[in-house]
Amino acid sequence: MAQSCNIKKQRALAIIDLLKKEYPDAGCTLDYNEAWKLLVSVRLAAQCTDARVNVVVEGLYEQFPTVEALANADVDEIEHIVKPCGLGHSKARDISACMKVLHEQYGGNVPDDFDALLALPGVGRKSANLIMGDVFGKPAIVTDTHCIRLVNRMGLVDGIKEPKKVEMELWKIIPPEEGSDFCHRLVYHGRAVCTARSRPDCANCCLTDVCKKIGV
Repeated sequence: MAQSCNIKKQRALAIIDLLKKEYPDAGCTLDYNEAWKLLVSVRLAAQCTDARVNVVVEGLYEQFPTVEALANADVDEIEHIVKPCGLGHSKARDISACMKVLHEQYGGNVPDDFDALLALPGVGRKSANLIMGDVFGKPAIVTDTHCIRLVNRMGLVDGIKEPKKVEMELWKIIPPEEGSDFCHRLVYHGRAVCTARSRPDCANCCLTDVCKKIGV
């Protein structure tokens, strides 16, 4: 077990180094300039592209430019605007409830505590980790679909698909200070090379020499 973990650690460090060279400027692909806006966007991004979310939120913030305004908005009004992102009713309900908590309990600020973030309506581990890493610069591992698919293919985890379990395994082998950027780079790589809808483009992959390529 220890030997296997050491092998994965060595592979992880090599992958991190190569991805840094391939995607030096990789970052969050959701547009935001305030922490609460990232909370809104990541909720809208469920089963929706980041590109579409970035367009939709422009209209949302034009009408509701602050946490307080969004907290006081009618859920139906929010739903009407965010409907193009899919699952409009549940997303609007969660956004409304989340903004109410931020307004009433945190003075409009987003808490920098992981458990406090998890307690917010509509916020799961992926969202909380994204906020911790991107907004507060703290150790974070965001296990989105790209991350889960790629770390299985690369051999950093072994056939694990449940997000929390993948996250826990990655904490064992990814240096804490690298986790957030590593996950962002996996998104870029997963969209450009190691795709889900077709066979991975291994011939043009920067990770060919270190990827286990287990065909997951």
